[in-house]
Amino acid sequence: MRRLEHLSTTLADLGDIFTFIAPVTCLPLLVCIIFSEWEMFLPMASVPAVFLVAGLFFRQLPRSTKGSRLSMAMCSVALFWFACAVVSGIPFMLGLHMSFTDAVFEGMAGWTGTAFSMIRSVDTAPYTLLFWRSYMQWIGGIGIIAFTVALASSTGLFRSRIFRDESRDESLMPAVAAAGRSLWKIYAVLTFCAIGLILFTGLSLWESVNLALSAISTGGFTLHGGGILYYDSVVLQLLLIPIMIAGALPFKLYFLILEHRRLSLFGDEQVRIFFLLLLAGTAVLVYDMVLFSDTGLPAAILQGLFMSASALTTTGFQTVNLQTWAGVTILFLAMLTFIGGAAGSTAGGIKLDRVAFGVRALLWWFRRLFVSGKVLVPFRIEGRVIPRDTAELETAKNMLVILLSVIIIFIASLAVLQYHLTTFSLTEIVFQVVSAFSTCGINTGYVMPDMPVISKWIFILVMWIGRLEVIPVIILFLSLVRGPE
Repeated sequence: MRRLEHLSTTLADLGDIFTFIAPVTCLPLLVCIIFSEWEMFLPMASVPAVFLVAGLFFRQLPRSTKGSRLSMAMCSVALFWFACAVVSGIPFMLGLHMSFTDAVFEGMAGWTGTAFSMIRSVDTAPYTLLFWRSYMQWIGGIGIIAFTVALASSTGLFRSRIFRDESRDESLMPAVAAAGRSLWKIYAVLTFCAIGLILFTGLSLWESVNLALSAISTGGFTLHGGGILYYDSVVLQLLLIPIMIAGALPFKLYFLILEHRRLSLFGDEQVRIFFLLLLAGTAVLVYDMVLFSDTGLPAAILQGLFMSASALTTTGFQTVNLQTWAGVTILFLAMLTFIGGAAGSTAGGIKLDRVAFGVRALLWWFRRLFVSGKVLVPFRIEGRVIPRDTAELETAKNMLVILLSVIIIFIASLAVLQYHLTTFSLTEIVFQVVSAFSTCGINTGYVMPDMPVISKWIFILVMWIGRLEVIPVIILFLSLVRGPE
């Protein structure tokens, strides 16, 4: 009985999100009208229609009288992301006659901000669907920021002035609404700035808008099969780097600028770590390309900087063929991709704050081993001393997410290797799984329409789990198997 009550409340919350997102997904219909692609109108209109009908239906379900718990909210978010991939695949099935699996893959890549694609000929695809791909990544980007902001309000340690000041397990929606207006304003301003920068390169408004939507959301979809190399523009590559970085930095920085007119870029630990990793990543990639690939120094610097930024921000734009790289270079790029961008940004990966906290916790733990048990070794974060019990709890939660992430990548890699094409090495396939988990989409060539169907579904699940940082999906599965406690 409690399981049914839990499921009913979860679906009712899901209905609220569906009814909110339905009108938002109507924008591609304007593109359909502008380019007179009338044959795409009904396929594209099916998305907001399904969201609206399903939302109105689910909202009628009874809710728990005990109030919504954090676990219910996480289940709703996990279901929402997967449902979005399925619903968003309908236009691809109706408009391009893609299989159900390929269409869901495309939808999941869109909503999770991953640059993988199952479309065989992107250059000949309808304008409506091309915009829909870019727009999915843009919506998914602001969606994951809102989710991160709301989730952060449920812990007593990681809290910012942008978050609600409470630590109770409640529904995520009120927290999202509290900061929603500021987040949308910031996201819109960054997007318009990105469009202006790309227009500066001489690209058309159509190309600029789509690239800006993908870049600021750290998504990586492009309008051509050749990707960024199609444009053959060094200026474009250089301008895309700050746009990708802007999407991968913590949005609380922009919030402080908006609310307090105060710029303190390097006052944030995640920002300092990000740029240190970017410099280190660029140096290593340049060294490896010059040493192993005989690449000229100017070309190596450009490619190293761009690929480091693309990997660390998990955008997925690509300017090199990774099959020409040494295995050690690919593994290093996988490490950058796995770490990802800042918490509270559109980037994927395990996040910079989790890495920083983990390193700090390990140092704190080892310092305690070399002193007497009676000596109190303080755990400091952001200038505050954190109580020992709180520090140990947060350390355990932090390390749990990292450990689960590694386990999922390991299991998924083993599963894919059972069906992989013999032309790809172990390093290349493991990199692909890491790229999917971190919602990056840099491709060694394995992910393509002709890959085994079972591998496609493995990648779909990995993108879904990785985008939501593991825990919500695990809670969803536990709720389905065991029911609420």
